[in-house]
Amino acid sequence: MNIAFFLLPKQEVVCLTYDTTLRQALERMEYHRYSAVPILHSDGTYYGTVTEGDLLWFMKSRPDLTFETTNKVKLAEVPLRVTNKAVNIDANMDDMISLAKVQNFVPVVDDRNHFIGLVRRSEIIDYCQQGLSQRS
Repeated sequence: MNIAFFLLPKQEVVCLTYDTTLRQALERMEYHRYSAVPILHSDGTYYGTVTEGDLLWFMKSRPDLTFETTNKVKLAEVPLRVTNKAVNIDANMDDMISLAKVQNFVPVVDDRNHFIGLVRRSEIIDYCQQGLSQRS
């Protein structure tokens, strides 16, 4: 099955850019209740994924940083502890399943590494469950 069938398109995905402030990232993640969000370069290419843990560890390591001053820090300064890998739109389901084991979602990119959307782990689990049900 083609992974495009499971794709949540970019227009429906909460994304951040490298230039987003720490405050903006915290507020958007809180508002949408997400624990991880894709980060894009200004040209739309996928950079990585920031997690709540990344933000918390960064704030912990900066005792001079207060919540009030988080609007002066760019997301580019926050080290990402985990590398969430993206797949190309032409990837197969086996690639998706192996990434979904360790990622909440799998970013999907085109041939130029432009982010085009993501596939949620829950969609992949549902797909696998249907396959198991059909075998029974």
